[in-house]
Amino acid sequence: MRMTLVLVAAVTEFSSLPITACVAGDVHVAPVTAYVEANVRAWIEDPVVIEALKDHNERHAHLSQADINRMDAEWRSQRSSERRPLIDSVAATALSKFLKAKQAASGGAITEIFVIDAKGLSIGVSEPGSDYWQGDEPKWQKTYLAGTGTLFVDRAEKDESTQTLQSQASFTVADPQTHKPIGTLTVGINLDAL
Repeated sequence: MRMTLVLVAAVTEFSSLPITACVAGDVHVAPVTAYVEANVRAWIEDPVVIEALKDHNERHAHLSQADINRMDAEWRSQRSSERRPLIDSVAATALSKFLKAKQAASGGAITEIFVIDAKGLSIGVSEPGSDYWQGDEPKWQKTYLAGTGTLFVDRAEKDESTQTLQSQASFTVADPQTHKPIGTLTVGINLDAL
């Protein structure tokens, strides 16, 4: 049985808002939380992340669920194709380059990073994921929909591509002026590296 805990932590130096952590109850939660608080949380206030989310939220505001489903199906089909215009367009952005550099600098502790907009679409990736739409997954639902200051640490799972035990940690990203949620940042953490 999976248990979800809700914890309220103190204010960090990066935010004037309290941090709320929603976590899956396992032994990996404390070290993952400590790692992301010390090494990742500041990224959600970086102008590269904030500006990309604002831009994509404006550009994606008109999308219907049918549009999103079509784009997600397109992404999935491109994963096994040599021609990958949608995947390549996301992977080539300044945001994706920022995320790739952060992953490389982690020394193997981070296995993947992606930023998800207000519609649940991946707009920046360190490594292209299996799908484009994250809006149906806990990493977006338990952060973006939960509001500002939320951290969700998911259960530990074996990553088939890397053969490592990992967990994903996701943060709500807020607009610095309005303090309203504008997206989510998710990192995959290699539990063997902590």
